[in-house]
Amino acid sequence: MRIITSDRLLLRPWHEDDADFLLDMESRWEVVRFLGPNPTTLSTREQALASIRHRRGVDHQVYGIWAISTRDGQLVGNFALVPVPVSAGQSPGTPPEVEIGWHLHPDAWGNGYATEAARAVLDDAFAQGLTRIIAVTNTGNDASQAVCRRLGMTHLGRTTRYYDTTKELFEILPG
Repeated sequence: MRIITSDRLLLRPWHEDDADFLLDMESRWEVVRFLGPNPTTLSTREQALASIRHRRGVDHQVYGIWAISTRDGQLVGNFALVPVPVSAGQSPGTPPEVEIGWHLHPDAWGNGYATEAARAVLDDAFAQGLTRIIAVTNTGNDASQAVCRRLGMTHLGRTTRYYDTTKELFEILPG
């Protein structure tokens, strides 16, 4: 998996020695409450290690799930650019639709890291040929929706196309 950089951040593959950080971050309900259709907290280091192995399995020339760290190596969160699963009864797009997403440790909130990491990943993905990227946010996730707006993403309204529930949909195109 490639490494993506920005002025202050490094997006890199997850390593097994990141398990304690991941457990600390994802054992917090305030961090995971908006993740996926059935959010759950991590409670053991073994769960964190299994999650890291899963994240490392998403290794593609464009897609990936990265650990976000500052340039000095302090881990601050997770970043994903992955094909998005559609709700039951929906036909998948061809090529598949690609979703951008992030979650950060509460100690890193309010520093602009999500926006900076997203901008770096968007620039990289568009340079590699993607023509549309979406963000599928929980209807109550005002912080992520604010990041989407700062990135210049267009709010397309509410949708039930993804995750078998109602979400707010944003998109961004190159340029």
